[in-house]
Amino acid sequence: MTRRMEMRFGATVCAAALLTGLAGTAQAAPRWVESLDRGVVAVPARDGGVLVSWRLLGDDPAGAAFNLYKDGKKLNGKPLKGGTDFVDATSGAGDYTVRLIAKGKESAASAAARVWTDGYLSIPIEPPPGGTTPAGEAYSYTANDASVGDLDGDGRYEIILKWDPTNSKDNAFGGYTGDVFLDAYTLEGRRLWRIDLGRNIRAGAHYTQFQVFDYDGDGKAEIAMRTSDGTIDGTGAVLGDASADWRETGGERPQADRTGATVLPDGTKVAKVQGRIVRGPEFLTVFDGLTGKALASAPYSPPRDPRTDAPSVEQMTQIWGDGYANRSDRFLAGTAYLDGQRPSIIMARGYYGRTTLAAWDWRDGKLTQRWLFDSAAPGNEAFGGQGNHQLSVADVDGDGRDEIIYGSMAVDDDGKGLWSARLFHGDTMHVGDLDPTHPGLEKFGVHESPKMNGGIGAAMLDARTGKVLWSTPTDRDTGRGLAADIDPRFPGDEAWGTNQDALYTAQGKAIEGVKHPRQVNFAIWWDGDDLRELLDRNQISKWDWKTGQATPLLTAEGMVSNNGTKATPALSADILGDWREEVIWRAEDNRSLRIYATPYPTERRLVTLMHDPQYRVSIAWQNTAYNQPPHTSFQLGEGMKSPKPAAIVTRKVSQ
Repeated sequence: MTRRMEMRFGATVCAAALLTGLAGTAQAAPRWVESLDRGVVAVPARDGGVLVSWRLLGDDPAGAAFNLYKDGKKLNGKPLKGGTDFVDATSGAGDYTVRLIAKGKESAASAAARVWTDGYLSIPIEPPPGGTTPAGEAYSYTANDASVGDLDGDGRYEIILKWDPTNSKDNAFGGYTGDVFLDAYTLEGRRLWRIDLGRNIRAGAHYTQFQVFDYDGDGKAEIAMRTSDGTIDGTGAVLGDASADWRETGGERPQADRTGATVLPDGTKVAKVQGRIVRGPEFLTVFDGLTGKALASAPYSPPRDPRTDAPSVEQMTQIWGDGYANRSDRFLAGTAYLDGQRPSIIMARGYYGRTTLAAWDWRDGKLTQRWLFDSAAPGNEAFGGQGNHQLSVADVDGDGRDEIIYGSMAVDDDGKGLWSARLFHGDTMHVGDLDPTHPGLEKFGVHESPKMNGGIGAAMLDARTGKVLWSTPTDRDTGRGLAADIDPRFPGDEAWGTNQDALYTAQGKAIEGVKHPRQVNFAIWWDGDDLRELLDRNQISKWDWKTGQATPLLTAEGMVSNNGTKATPALSADILGDWREEVIWRAEDNRSLRIYATPYPTERRLVTLMHDPQYRVSIAWQNTAYNQPPHTSFQLGEGMKSPKPAAIVTRKVSQ
């Protein structure tokens, strides 16, 4: 593919010679995906009876039909060819199984499922023991972000849960933190392993982004994340030097920005460095999903400084803009099909100024770096300072390979800059087929630097070129924003952000007489229609477009959200059942997780969203920094067309 760089409307655009000219239409090699079971789930139905639902898989035959059984007795008269759900009105408890009908013959029965009588599955979890910092401060543990992966290859997901200490820190602030832990749990509540990242990995939303995915295609997921001296894997083995302590013990350093600043009598702004980790080795480690055993480690890339593990204050300030690891220790992570077929690990560092991303492959027992992108490299100047507190991954140029959308910029599958819109940093973004009237995919985001970007608070971009399709004006930081199809009167996703009252159509028109929902954190496909619902704190709500009000559908009593005002769940994803999403919240006492499943039947028939590769990788990156909801590669909303089957091949343990 040839490219030429050109300047248009203040954006650096990489114009690609596409095979077809539209994103998502190129012929691609089949992508390697998980081999999943039917994921049968049963909950009390909204209007009585029991709602049973199951997965339609991406490799099921066209026109697949099903029979549903309860304790061996068939419940349906004719084969079920519509939505993969069924309301059982018969009395009594029982085990539900599903059988695929192909070429007139039934397949073997699925794994059996019993009714979640309360509408959720409760999974016991065990907090790590608390501790005391070198400064004498006590801390305990809170269950935080989660992900899912098939760790043992049986077609069922396990949950990987991060534990954050109660003294976790934003990068702007000094101070010691407790260790970060990761646990793996089966859906039955059995803990498979615990990884202790150790004293040399600081705790906070920007430090530990963990990826869970089957990277080598053996049918079982691995875990990839940043580690250091003293990390203890799931088998008890220690990485690096167990006695090393790279934490700063005190002092202050000049601060280049205003965040968290202390002002000395002479007017100098400084940052506290106690507890920060600004030197010492860092590793990228791949762990076995079933045992937690460290399989391989490599020096972490992108590095603090390519010259040394211990850059000086002057070197760090020159490279990153400060000398106390505020900018250099802001990490993002993702998973991308860079070759169009097999997944790669994406590890990133920095977004306020210098921006660096590295791609890694875990294949045949070897961990190798594919490429490194650095905004400080000659020719990449337009890519500095454009990053968000999260990233997204999608095939935006239609060549069958994924790109990384990194806020107001994108990096191509080969590690070269694709475009930079020069809208600068933001806290929220969404990538998908947000506007079905516009070819290809779109990116909606909010921005916090209106003085630098021409007064833009939120903008919808062409995800292939970075061209601004429409924007909203502001003179203030726009902190949060959401894109979801909540109003059936207009094609595509409605979009809104803080600082402005209006609710916008996907085409940028303010909907007359309507203020946007106060919920602005997350979205979920929950009830039976094609619209999306609002997910905020411990509540799911339906937007009533006739009254301009949100009506609660579910309030999860005793459950709490994560990450402060971000108010995000541990995870929201299509974990079980049909294509609708489940949500995982933590209990107030941090002793259990609950998986809630929808009680609403649906007529919509869709392949499990986990077999849409863009959606699947979005579940992998959902835990990254400021968590964001996933989006599909196709329009999923009012007026949608039936999506074309994704080109996938499932990977089983025997392969």
